Amino acid sequence: MWGGRALALLRVWGLWSAWVPGRRPLSCHATSQARSHTPRCWNCGRGPEGPGRGNTFFCPQCRALQPPDPTRDYFSLMDCHRSFRIDTMKLQHRYQQLQRLVHPDFFSQKSQTEKDFSEKHSTLVNDAYKTLLAPLSRGLYLLKLRGIEIPEGTDCEMDKQFLVEIMEINEKLAEAQSDADMNEIESIITVKQKECIDNASRAFEQDDFEKAKEILTKMRYFSNVEEKLKLKKIPL
Repeated sequence: MWGGRALALLRVWGLWSAWVPGRRPLSCHATSQARSHTPRCWNCGRGPEGPGRGNTFFCPQCRALQPPDPTRDYFSLMDCHRSFRIDTMKLQHRYQQLQRLVHPDFFSQKSQTEKDFSEKHSTLVNDAYKTLLAPLSRGLYLLKLRGIEIPEGTDCEMDKQFLVEIMEINEKLAEAQSDADMNEIESIITVKQKECIDNASRAFEQDDFEKAKEILTKMRYFSNVEEKLKLKKIPL
């Protein structure tokens, strides 16, 4: 039987992902082929060998900042499960942690190459954080990972009763004159969005992506109303 030390060595050597009980580890030839596709450090030219091979930000040999990994999705980057339900506190902690690693302010004395990579990493981390933080953008991103897009102008595909409801809310907003009127509309939208978020969560848990697409489309309509409401609240 494999002991804990042996399994730890498998992880270090890069064989763990290929070894499971009842299955033989990768051959040396297969392992060398896998490593041959691993990007080498732009600075020292060495591959990510040794204990630091899992660090995708810095070369474990010379510690130079590496370019962003184009194959890594936002959930992987932010250390989150690929799910509609996420721990937003954990997401925020991960965001702060990554920005302490890659923010351009920490690379002012480094080479221009590392400065450029830092800018790209920081932008990517910001985009990932903003996308996963909001339920609507998180859901749309989940669908995108499945190859599903929600194009603009999908009115004809929506339930007519829902479209009438949106039209009535927009009319109320257009006629709203007082803070009380706008607060009432805001309360309506908050309740509707919460209902949509709960329904979207169930749809994703059941892998019902068509239902999730329908619910996220409704969320986008309510989000548009929210934006109009914010603009109307801004004093002229």
